[in-house]
Amino acid sequence: MGRDATLYLLERGVRVTGTDAWSWDAPFVHTAARFAEEHDPSVIWEGHRVGHDIGYCHLEKLNGLEQLPDTGFEVSCFPVKIQAASAGWTRAVAIMDV
Repeated sequence: MGRDATLYLLERGVRVTGTDAWSWDAPFVHTAARFAEEHDPSVIWEGHRVGHDIGYCHLEKLNGLEQLPDTGFEVSCFPVKIQAASAGWTRAVAIMDV
């Protein structure tokens, strides 16, 4: 997910995003190659940095997503506060009627 894709979601009201991948952005090896070619620092963590323009919460390295239905559930997140940190881990829980 890059800047444009993240903006697309946020401009439509999405305020929480998540992935089971290591990162929201492209693997850093690709970002580093792009930066080496373009010398544009905005390509580094471009999906994450959209949060400077439109605030949103983002979750990474989620697991068990394949067990969720396409619709009909809510997600609650219980974050761990870390002093002087800009990120931390959370326990993300899907709430469904079964």
